[in-house]
Amino acid sequence: MELYKLHTDTDLGNPVLVVALEGWVDAGLAAATAVTTLLESVETDLYASFATDELLDQRARRPIARITDGLVTELRWPEIKLLFGKDHQGRTVALLIGVEPDYHWRSFIDAVIELTTTIRARLVVGLGAFPAPVPHTRPVKLVATSSPGAADLANQVGFVHGSMDVAAGIYSALEAAYSDMGIPSLGLWARVPHYVANMPYPAASLTLLETLSSLTGLEIDVSSLRSAAEETSKRIDELISKSEDHLTMVRRLEEALDTLEEQSEEPTTSAGLGMDHIPSGDEIAAELERFLRGDGLGGGEDPTSV
Repeated sequence: MELYKLHTDTDLGNPVLVVALEGWVDAGLAAATAVTTLLESVETDLYASFATDELLDQRARRPIARITDGLVTELRWPEIKLLFGKDHQGRTVALLIGVEPDYHWRSFIDAVIELTTTIRARLVVGLGAFPAPVPHTRPVKLVATSSPGAADLANQVGFVHGSMDVAAGIYSALEAAYSDMGIPSLGLWARVPHYVANMPYPAASLTLLETLSSLTGLEIDVSSLRSAAEETSKRIDELISKSEDHLTMVRRLEEALDTLEEQSEEPTTSAGLGMDHIPSGDEIAAELERFLRGDGLGGGEDPTSV
């Protein structure tokens, strides 16, 4: 079963491969918006396309029909594709984007590993975000996962200490395979305030791309994201100011976060990434376990508990 088709034999010259497949954790549309911004900053071409008839449940991921004056004028099918391009400094970046497969994960992982080897990617970076009990009035912080080859980069960002079992998205499965193959891979996960997780939150996208740029040297134009983040923060402030309950919630989240940062005995810092404090591993682990096991972070639960 051939799962992908090559559209060029261009030598990409050891690019960074960015992976952001829709369908798993992406609170605040952080990864999706980051990818859109990256595509606006880098002109790309198609390197490979995947056989989505073999990988997707078309009734769960239906094509989009455009109807004009009663006529179906276009049918857009869900895609999984590998793109490539260069930033303004001539550094090559590859992007694996589209939707998370429904079927044949092991075969898909084998195919992605094969493509990663073919383009000789020097580093794979996955993007994602999860809801967390943090206030929008504080800088967005990230949590990293990694293969052994990218452990130094994960240390710069901050990671969860200890072990836990959670349901895996396709990037986690890919990262396990990258570990087996000795390919450096790094997952960047933004912590999005749980009360805005269902709306676009550009501050998280901005932090993902700024961190990607700082760690890899890629030059990415994030000016539009920075403006959108400032505007979104103002709108959230306006909405919250109309409710004393909401104001109290934000103040409690601020106090809880400040206390955690003051009490943290093992802060991990990353120069230049805007992350002066990383919460303790136990606190992050609790957030991830509760969310990924389906317990959520709302439903009347105390948002300041961790």
